Amino acid sequence: MLEREITALTVTPMCSALVDSSMLGNMPKCIAVGWSGGIDSTALLLGLHDLGFKVQAWHIDHAWHSDSAEQAVRLSKQAELWGIPFLSKRLKSAPSCNREAHARRGRYKAFQSMAKETGVGAIALAHHADDQAETVCMRMLQGAGVMGMRGIQEIVQREQLTLYRPLLHVHKRDLERMLSMRGISYIEDKSNQDTTLWRNHIRLKLFPAMQAAGVQPQQFFMRWQKQAIALSNTIENMMSPLVFKQSQGCCSVDWDAWQALLKPVRAEVLQRMMANVMGKGVVLGRRHIELIEFWQSNGGKNGLDLSGCRLSRMSDCLHLEAKKASSCI
Repeated sequence: MLEREITALTVTPMCSALVDSSMLGNMPKCIAVGWSGGIDSTALLLGLHDLGFKVQAWHIDHAWHSDSAEQAVRLSKQAELWGIPFLSKRLKSAPSCNREAHARRGRYKAFQSMAKETGVGAIALAHHADDQAETVCMRMLQGAGVMGMRGIQEIVQREQLTLYRPLLHVHKRDLERMLSMRGISYIEDKSNQDTTLWRNHIRLKLFPAMQAAGVQPQQFFMRWQKQAIALSNTIENMMSPLVFKQSQGCCSVDWDAWQALLKPVRAEVLQRMMANVMGKGVVLGRRHIELIEFWQSNGGKNGLDLSGCRLSRMSDCLHLEAKKASSCI
């Protein structure tokens, strides 16, 4: 990890100018910031601090580098110079495969733990416009549906912690230019150059290739995102009359009402049921959706064993139940 000395500058009006003003009224005055020490999170941390928010810097040491623990100590000292409370948690070393997903799960679990320790129920994250374009591209390559193509959401509730992302309208180059003009240095993580990580491959290989071919990737994928948002709103409206009946480990909807919906809407109902039963972030793959479509077209006889749960038609209901659930609707 290449570190540049971070200055002790505390007043940064240009930082605050980049924060989405439309979100400020929704954000609590006492809020954490996920701080890696990099360009994006440093700009966000100082921007909110400048605006008068009582910020805390929450740092996650992913243990990807031999010097990561030492880096956390240095960030702690820098936060102290700025007068900002600092908390850090170190994750267990990630497996060699699927490192990004493992780190993401560990990071949010650590944030939940920090929220309980401090009583702070909100955190601001520094995802920006370039992250948004990369996310839409990545989800497209993964075969995501309309809902997934909406990209990173501005405000998300995860258990007792609310996540805010007030920089989604800002490009990374603007954040870097702002910090440079104010004389604020930052950390450059060498893992950002590791093209074995999918997001880095998109950023460093695919997007430059698109630009060389005359296509602006940020504009291209952001157009897709806008269309996905419009379509997802339509799907949400079509789903709205449907009643989700749920208890621990189970979820049901009216069979006839579900069957009468258009195929994309039926698929989203299934994903919503899956999230209710198995937890947020757990989704059905395309293969499962097609299998369920074939099953329902034949009257929903017997049932289907899916990943950790079972789908069945019970009387007049479509019923999803975790395999280990002891109670049902």
